[in-house]
Amino acid sequence: MSIAAATTLPPTIWDGYHLEWGQRTYVMGIINVTPDSFAGDGLLPAGTGALRDPAVRDQVVQRAVAQAQQFVAEGATFIDVGGESTRPGASPISPAEELERVLPVIRALRAALPAETIISIDTYRAEVARQALEAGANLINDIWGLRADPEMAALAAERGVPVVLMANMRGFQKREIVSDVLRFLA
Repeated sequence: MSIAAATTLPPTIWDGYHLEWGQRTYVMGIINVTPDSFAGDGLLPAGTGALRDPAVRDQVVQRAVAQAQQFVAEGATFIDVGGESTRPGASPISPAEELERVLPVIRALRAALPAETIISIDTYRAEVARQALEAGANLINDIWGLRADPEMAALAAERGVPVVLMANMRGFQKREIVSDVLRFLA
């Protein structure tokens, strides 16, 4: 897609949010509620699974809020909350564990951040996305581009929320990054 094409996209408007494409750059701050983040910035202590221990949960939530507030102060429009590591070789976790990780953080962020801050849930599971939206998330960030859970697209349509479609190249024959992403998203 050319720069000229990107500037002709219509705005994305939902629930009082308004994104004008091509007018400014939007920055997303990432909150990894994992012990094994790809970026090495996961908020859970090593060996921690779900956030059942109230002391650990409170500490993680406080760190997440502080990190998100810093991101917003530095210009982030979006705060993306993920509970399952997407690093190569990471083991999947159960939906219940993912919910235990992300829901307390999303609730706390919604209460602590300015109302115009967009909170996204980084998940490929429709049930996790549904509960995250109910907890205060405003957008879905699906690393599988709506391919992993057949209910995800219907959920986004039902709730009227945008979806960030990621091109997940796992198990996909790679040739050249731009054409690969276009083929994946097609």
